[in-house]
Amino acid sequence: MRVQLQNDPLALAFSEQLLNFRNGKIQLHENTQCIRLPDNFCNVVATKDALIESIFPDLQANYTNHAWLRKRAILAAKNIDVNEVNFKIQQSLPSNEISFKSIDTVVDPEEVDNYPVEFLNSLDLPGLPPHNLRLNIGSPIICFEI
Repeated sequence: MRVQLQNDPLALAFSEQLLNFRNGKIQLHENTQCIRLPDNFCNVVATKDALIESIFPDLQANYTNHAWLRKRAILAAKNIDVNEVNFKIQQSLPSNEISFKSIDTVVDPEEVDNYPVEFLNSLDLPGLPPHNLRLNIGSPIICFEI
């Protein structure tokens, strides 16, 4: 979309690389037969802390600047990784943390034995926040309607 709307040459090159992945036109490693990423595809970092610092440099000074934040994102495939990165980012913010817990009761009293509170609290469903959502005052969040 950015390629068409803004005529961005970097976005065009990236979208072509993604299409090459999809169409099987990417060179494979000889030994492992795994995809070999082009050198200009991404920047590799050694740790999650290094990733956070590379995407959100000087976060403490900029976390309330919405224009600055709109240009940054970290995508992850698993909720556990998302939660860990979010926790590390929240811990670095210079404000107090507040905990928000989900409702963990069963509507039908007959079902209380089938769905113990511990089980309900352990669920980590895609598209829903964790049972114990910890946020710092002033930190940006994204809300959506289900």
